[in-house]
Amino acid sequence: MKKLSAIVCILTVILCSAADTAPKAKLKVAADGFPSGQDTPEGAACDLARAFVDHDVALFTKTCIQPYSGETGKKGPADYVKFLADKVAEIKTEAGKKEPSPGGPKSLGKVFAARHLSKNGPASAGYAIFGFRDIMFVDVGVFLHNGGHALIRTLVIKDSDRKWHVHPMPSVSPLLSDGLNDESASKQDFSEVYEIQK
Repeated sequence: MKKLSAIVCILTVILCSAADTAPKAKLKVAADGFPSGQDTPEGAACDLARAFVDHDVALFTKTCIQPYSGETGKKGPADYVKFLADKVAEIKTEAGKKEPSPGGPKSLGKVFAARHLSKNGPASAGYAIFGFRDIMFVDVGVFLHNGGHALIRTLVIKDSDRKWHVHPMPSVSPLLSDGLNDESASKQDFSEVYEIQK
C-alpha cells in the first residue's frame, strides 16, 4: 500500500511539472506592452480601452460585437444599438475637447488573463442562440487623467468569425452575462499565460 501511495505521489508531481512546462502561446504585444487585436480575448479588451484613450471610433466599432438577435424580446438588441451609437458620439465629443475629461482613461496600466465565467449558462446560451464560439471576461486596469485609476471588467465573445469582440454593454443581455459582476477579482497577469514577444 505504501508503494502504491508513493507511486501516486510521484506521478502527481510528474504531471504537475509537465503542466507547468507546457509551451505557452506566443503573443506579440503593442508598443505600450499590452495585447492588441482580436486573436486573443485580452487583445480585444485592451483595444476597447485604447479606443477610449485614443478617441478612436474605428477601433471601437471594429472591436465591439456587432448587433445580434435571437434572444427573447427585442429590448436588449435595440438598447445595444442605441448604446453603440451613443458611445461613438461620446468618443467624438471627447476628441473635440481642448482638455480631456478628468475621469477619462489616460493609458492602460494592468491587464489580467482572460477567465471563463463560473456559470455554464452564458457560454451555452451564446453557442445555442447566437452561434458564438466562446465567452470570457478580462479585467483591465487603466490610469485616469485625474491621477486615479479604474478597473474595467470586460465581457469578451469569440464570434463565428473566430475573432474576439467585446460586449461593452453586457447588461442588455443577461443570458450572456449572468454572474459576470459576481466573479472574484482576477489575480493572474496576462503575461503569465503567454510567451510575450515585442
